[in-house]
Amino acid sequence: MEAIQTNAIDAFTTIFRRDLKLAMRRRSELVNPLAFFVIVVSLFPLGLSADSNMLLRVAPAVLWISALLATMLSLESIFRSDYEDGSLEQLVLSHHPLPVIVFGKIAAHWCTTGLLLTLISPALGISLAMPTENLGILLWTLLLGTPTLSLIGSIGVALTVGLRRGGILLALLILPLYIPILIFGASAVDMAMHKLEVAGQLYLLAALLALSLTLAPFAASAALRVTLE
Repeated sequence: MEAIQTNAIDAFTTIFRRDLKLAMRRRSELVNPLAFFVIVVSLFPLGLSADSNMLLRVAPAVLWISALLATMLSLESIFRSDYEDGSLEQLVLSHHPLPVIVFGKIAAHWCTTGLLLTLISPALGISLAMPTENLGILLWTLLLGTPTLSLIGSIGVALTVGLRRGGILLALLILPLYIPILIFGASAVDMAMHKLEVAGQLYLLAALLALSLTLAPFAASAALRVTLE
């Protein structure tokens, strides 16, 4: 049993480090979601109004919708390059547990996308006139929500990775599953700005994260096996 656990940990670590190195070599793909996030959020003050009260009302929704779309923009990078060069088939056929390998790839994707989006979100929140005392809640919601976006998105990517133009189908598959995360994340920030209790929304986001951590790697693994058959 101990040898199996060690084997699984080694497989996760190897895949995680490999995908991080590949992401650093493809820096344009790494920057694209971040640039998209910054540009979309920055355009709202220009398109709406410079009035701080109006910006404050829409800030939670703007930040969360932009983070969600930026995450979707980078989802195909989880499996696409491995599928195109044939290494994905080798990973599926390897003696290592496939859910562990998939989880390593999802973790690397979150570190290069969701985590970076979370880290730059306070600066964008300030640009939308958010009070500094509410930035902590924004960070918490994104720290709980963005990993769930990557985990759920990996299932959709695994189902569509064999399609040449699967972007639209991917969006149709995962957007309905993203709605609860968007609702709870944006409402938590909004309620914090109105000085209301936000523990309930944070607990729900944490519950969705725990559920996704438990089920998503196995679901994505099963989808990959079906896609590659």
